[in-house]
Amino acid sequence: MTTTATTAPVHNNTARYVLILGGLSAFAPLSIDMYLPALPAMTTDLHSNPSTLQLTLAGFIVGLAIGQLVLGPLSDALGRRRPLLAGLAVYAVASALCAFAPTAELLVAARVLQAMGAAAGIVVARATVRDLYSGVAMTRFFSMLMLVNGLAPILAPALGGQILTLTSWRGVFLVLTGFGVLLLAVCALALPEPLPPEARRPARLVPTLRTYRGLLADRRFLGYALASGLLFGAIFAYIAGSPFALQEVYGLSPQQYSVVFGVNSLGLVLLGQLNGRIVGRLAGERTLLRTGLLLATAGGAGVVVTAAAGAPMLGVLVPLFVVISSIGMVMPNASSLALAEHGHHAGAASALLGVLQFVVGGLAAPLVGLAGGGSAVPMGAVMAAFAVAALVAFATLTRSGPAAEKTA
Repeated sequence: MTTTATTAPVHNNTARYVLILGGLSAFAPLSIDMYLPALPAMTTDLHSNPSTLQLTLAGFIVGLAIGQLVLGPLSDALGRRRPLLAGLAVYAVASALCAFAPTAELLVAARVLQAMGAAAGIVVARATVRDLYSGVAMTRFFSMLMLVNGLAPILAPALGGQILTLTSWRGVFLVLTGFGVLLLAVCALALPEPLPPEARRPARLVPTLRTYRGLLADRRFLGYALASGLLFGAIFAYIAGSPFALQEVYGLSPQQYSVVFGVNSLGLVLLGQLNGRIVGRLAGERTLLRTGLLLATAGGAGVVVTAAAGAPMLGVLVPLFVVISSIGMVMPNASSLALAEHGHHAGAASALLGVLQFVVGGLAAPLVGLAGGGSAVPMGAVMAAFAVAALVAFATLTRSGPAAEKTA
């Protein structure tokens, strides 16, 4: 397997690409989570009800899925830059529409459009890494991206809360508008086209559907995609359940809760950087992916056991830290292995990988609330269940074939 960058200019401009592609990858978590603290105020301001406002989240997930499935193959056909720049423009306009939406229904519609624009950033960022790197070098680059986008789903709610101390919920969407405009300008000026014309594939409906069918039939791709997607559910369960578990059950103040958030975020980033340093030197991608999944499973089980036993808060925080930190080891390796054999349609593969992460992982959030409050056990149980499912998907779907063996 190739262990160096396939394109020298990228290697010489690694920091620039990490920042740009990390910013593109951060679109979805920032757009999903930043406005969540404002939902009660939005309900009052728009004269709506909580169920309608919840559709702004569901609509974003739907738009994100549709956008990725469409823009992935388009980026394989047209190159990465044109779909990306168009998507960023759509995102900026849609974010402004969200900021000035007069009704909840129009806000939901604007959110769907916003998500379809954000999808371009997610798809193109991951596909661009595959265009420019292969093998261990690709895994190391994905690990470096954790410096930028690994924190986004964790810190976005806190960032949104701080913005709300200065302005209303409309200001949150104006900040997202500015983020979109900034990235549009940066990508237009500083991100060259990574996919040469001779490597592009026509975007026709039937071949595109055939490509997606082939990806879903590829056991190894599906195993790696499900492993990352299911473990992504642990993040959603954590975001949905930890405010109630840590503040209402264990009595943390909002400021103390923010500190816990920060410590867990640091663990995620540090393990991601450790993964980038040891992959290809001390262990292969599959070994490290397996290790990350085992850590997540053990940590999830630890949260359940300590919470059910009524252990002190520290007893819950330690295994919780293990689960969140493990994401930093799982995501880079799973993404690299999933895309390794699909460089000829990296856009479509990146799209399907992203859809599985956000749709399958997003199922975790409502599950946390079904068991009711008053304990950290429901949060831990959902995290543990998704971690076990991710480990099973990895173990059963990716274990055979030469591609699995060469990175073990």
